[in-house]
Amino acid sequence: MSDAPVSASPSKAADPPLPPAAGAGEVHHGHPTGSLLALTIGALGVVYGDVGTSPLYTIKECFTPGHGVEPTTENVLGVLSLIVWSLILVVGVKYVSFILRADNQGEGGVLALLALVTSRQETGDRDRLRSRAILVVLGLFGSALLYGDGIITPAISVLSAVEGLEVATTSVRPFVLPITLVILVGLFLVQKHGTAGIGRIFGPATGVWFISIAAAGLPWIFRRPEVLGAVNPLHGLRFFYEHGLHGFLLLGSVVLCITGGEALYADMGHFGRKPIRWAWYTVVFPALIINYMGQGAVLLERGEAVRANPFFGLLSGWLVYPMVAVATVATVVASQALISGAFSLTQQAVQLGYCPRVTIVHTSGSAEGQIYIPEVNRILMVACLALVLAFRKSSNLAAAYGIALTITMTITSILFFQLTRQWKWAMWKSVSLLVLFLALDLAFFGANVVKVVKGGWFPLAIASAVFIVMTTWKKGRRTLGSHIIANTLPTELFLSDVQNTQPHRVKGTAVFMTSNPDGAPPVLLHHFKHNKVLHEQVILLSVQTRHVPEVPAAQRLSVRELGQGFWQVTATYGFMETPNVIECLTLCNQRGLPVDPQTASFYLGRETLLTTGRSSMAQWRKVLFAILSRNARPANMFFNIPPNRVVELGTQIEL
Repeated sequence: MSDAPVSASPSKAADPPLPPAAGAGEVHHGHPTGSLLALTIGALGVVYGDVGTSPLYTIKECFTPGHGVEPTTENVLGVLSLIVWSLILVVGVKYVSFILRADNQGEGGVLALLALVTSRQETGDRDRLRSRAILVVLGLFGSALLYGDGIITPAISVLSAVEGLEVATTSVRPFVLPITLVILVGLFLVQKHGTAGIGRIFGPATGVWFISIAAAGLPWIFRRPEVLGAVNPLHGLRFFYEHGLHGFLLLGSVVLCITGGEALYADMGHFGRKPIRWAWYTVVFPALIINYMGQGAVLLERGEAVRANPFFGLLSGWLVYPMVAVATVATVVASQALISGAFSLTQQAVQLGYCPRVTIVHTSGSAEGQIYIPEVNRILMVACLALVLAFRKSSNLAAAYGIALTITMTITSILFFQLTRQWKWAMWKSVSLLVLFLALDLAFFGANVVKVVKGGWFPLAIASAVFIVMTTWKKGRRTLGSHIIANTLPTELFLSDVQNTQPHRVKGTAVFMTSNPDGAPPVLLHHFKHNKVLHEQVILLSVQTRHVPEVPAAQRLSVRELGQGFWQVTATYGFMETPNVIECLTLCNQRGLPVDPQTASFYLGRETLLTTGRSSMAQWRKVLFAILSRNARPANMFFNIPPNRVVELGTQIEL
């Protein structure tokens, strides 16, 4: 086979049963270790960087002239009530209390949740397979939407922080955009050095941020304690009653306060459930509430004077400058978390068979999860810079923010409902939770629909492009795999022919990569047909991916002797791991198969794809798949095979 594609759908029989607590949040492989305090501090930066920097722009957007409301007492209390209860119900109840239970052996995020939901639905009747297909489509689109958020978050966060300089002096206004661009370029350029060094200051830096925003808001609450009445949800209901449709549409700005919910879930694997919950209840939630209340108080006190930027209106004089510095660091941390999340999501997509092979660089010798993908980094940087240049102001960017998030939230709710049914929850409990979650998600989504023409089209366009690439690659690999299987000879027949013909055997070991462990791959048949010789030892190596983040070392490798000098080796990885063929061959020596990886010859196929075949793929998908295949990272580099040990045999295949 050409490149031994990772099998995203291994046979059910090949998967050992999930541990009893898998999916219930108790089993972790190689994930967080350390004291609860240290992990909680670390979670402040990586997990809560996004939601923690939302005070920079949320209140401002709710009261911005044009689409916002006037800063009257009733409106301030109404908006504050909506923000408080959004944080409580969406972040606190939905994500922190319930969604965090849906971990795939310690990992979170849409793709991890999708793998968990569909891992037990590989086979079944037509209705079940149709249901699984719908869930896969939803999960893929939800993950694709996160790329759009990954582009918008650095742009709006850093720009909002730098705009704080305008509060101190209007003379810096021409420099806000260049400063933002320089910071963003620097952020993306340092990615290749890894996040290990930066990561050590993530938690403490964000801790300083939360202390700072609480300290800035608290004095104003003492001056106008009536803002504390916003905890009464009746203020939010009265706001809807008085403003009607306009009040409902203002949820499109309120949603900015919960933008880190999905990132919170996706980053669960770094720290575990308990530290994330402790960080939320002891630091993040109190600091956010104090700051939002403080912004409401300063609006009541100063009104129009601070309406343009109530966050920095909490401060005066020279205090604005250190807050801008702290805010800039906090937004960089928030952006870093989403960029790292995009790297992790791409790795998962590659392993699950939804994305072409890319360059995955491990930037830490001890933390396997710290990776860098230069192709993704370049795309994110160009798109992020273009976004800043196109929208120019954080208020304009806010119009593009929210639509992608709300769709992803809705998809997560649906997938979680499916998971609770697998957990055998009572129907009334599952349905009640689904209704609550969808009521919140769809309300925010409805309010954000009007943003599509004002900028919301951008993340939807990015998500659509990513979704098309994912589905095209998956369908193309499946079509290509069917063609290869059709040209694969059963291993027993091939070995019988070898026994009968007794071909000349040369010294050494030959490794043939194959995605089908039950047959002789076409590249082996091609080699034997034309060269008429075989090595003394032949290894048929199959690399497969299971629907779990990591596979224990004891289950990594299976070795089976086939006779006639042939061996079948199957290496199994999780979707958070990167295959390493040299490592697999080294492990073979412990399983009774003596082999020297440094002297073995690796035979790979190189296909030339023709779009003139009769497959069911649309012509445009065939062309796109052929382009993606040509530009995918070479198999030998992806599987860590030494280039000087590779022999490639070409063939043409019609799609």
